[in-house]
Amino acid sequence: MRRIGVIGIVLKNKEHVSEVNKLLSEYSDIIFGRMGVPDKESGINTISIMVKGTNEEVSALTGRLGRLDDVYVKSALTSMEVL
Repeated sequence: MRRIGVIGIVLKNKEHVSEVNKLLSEYSDIIFGRMGVPDKESGINTISIMVKGTNEEVSALTGRLGRLDDVYVKSALTSMEVL
């Protein structure tokens, strides 16, 4: 069952941006929207990802992102089923 959800990503420093982008590219089949906002004042970057996928697909992506140093991840899936 595929659901719509959001993944929030916070990067503590820019060193891991390329690793995050690489992982997001690997999971591009479940991503249908993305917005990134850098906070130059604090040096923190935030990315919100809109996804359509199964619990397993979203968990796999968030798990891999969460294992990266200085990368913090939180996800929320709706109960709405989509095709």
